[in-house]
Amino acid sequence: MGGKEQGYINSAFEQNWIAPLGPNVDGFENDIAEFLNEESKVAVLCSGTAAIHLGLKLLNIQSGDEVICQSFTFSASANPIIYMGAKPVFVDSERDTWNICPILLEKAILDRIANGVKPKAIIAVHLYGMPYKVKEIQAISEKYDIPVLEDSAESLGSSVDDINCGTFGNIGVLSFNGNKIITTSGGGALITKSQKEKEKAVFLATQAREQTVHYQHKEIGFNYRMSNVLAGIGRGQMEVLVERVNARRDNFKFYKKELGNNKNIEFLKEPEGFYSNRWLTCVLLPNSEIRESIRLALEIENIDSRPLWKPMHMQPVFEDFLNFSNGVSEELFERGLCLPSGSDLQEGDLKRIINIILTIT
Repeated sequence: MGGKEQGYINSAFEQNWIAPLGPNVDGFENDIAEFLNEESKVAVLCSGTAAIHLGLKLLNIQSGDEVICQSFTFSASANPIIYMGAKPVFVDSERDTWNICPILLEKAILDRIANGVKPKAIIAVHLYGMPYKVKEIQAISEKYDIPVLEDSAESLGSSVDDINCGTFGNIGVLSFNGNKIITTSGGGALITKSQKEKEKAVFLATQAREQTVHYQHKEIGFNYRMSNVLAGIGRGQMEVLVERVNARRDNFKFYKKELGNNKNIEFLKEPEGFYSNRWLTCVLLPNSEIRESIRLALEIENIDSRPLWKPMHMQPVFEDFLNFSNGVSEELFERGLCLPSGSDLQEGDLKRIINIILTIT
């Protein structure tokens, strides 16, 4: 916490605005929109997963539709496709950013069109804070008239050519889960291009209640709105967002400085024009044996580290769905390790981690 959160929470209690909605909700939405750009319309929700679900609703995804989804991601990117009764089609990554591969994406689209099933949306993810290749993905989106749902859950504060992540797609999504760059304990946000889309999202997120004196419902809705108390935490967190991004980037720079000359350790570079919030510092090791040796050595010292995401096309729950693979994400999963990256890490903490890694590599 940055210190200002308690003031916003106290205000909610003093004004008796404990229920969902209230001044902090409006204020948090305005804070996010101001940070992203003045054109963004923001609805804060109970989770990033809820935001993806509502995003698919706004894109009019129907049961039986196919939705292309980046395979190398957390399951929350893909699960809402199933909520909709739709079918995910997984696409592998490229090596420059570890995100959805434009070449494979177009191949997947052409394959599905040839089979008489044009995909209805593309879920692209800025993984670990590194933006995906937005220009290439946007070009494909426009070429085939398929909207992009931009999963920016891990990338608030990241940008490409000084344009903020979360604003590239037809719909953008943020997460404020406890492990994100800023947090509201739990929470997320949906970013739209128009006020009308935002109003539709808010309507669906509040049980789709019609504007009548009595309770009337013509559509199925959801209980997805963020509370005024949690939004107060978010307002305080927005005041330190830039500091948090700088802290995460400093972590990466320190790891890179101390380990970058080690031939057994690879770091993900920023392509030209890309600015990553470096939400997590991730490294690639020569093989899974060395990766596990490092992870276990850190664990013995009560230091948490984890393998990179296991691709969705390798997950048992999604094994029966189509995937277009080039082996990149499988290799990243085998070789990759997420290092401790908290915003409050001190130099002594980082040195302790580095020394343990060096005993293995």
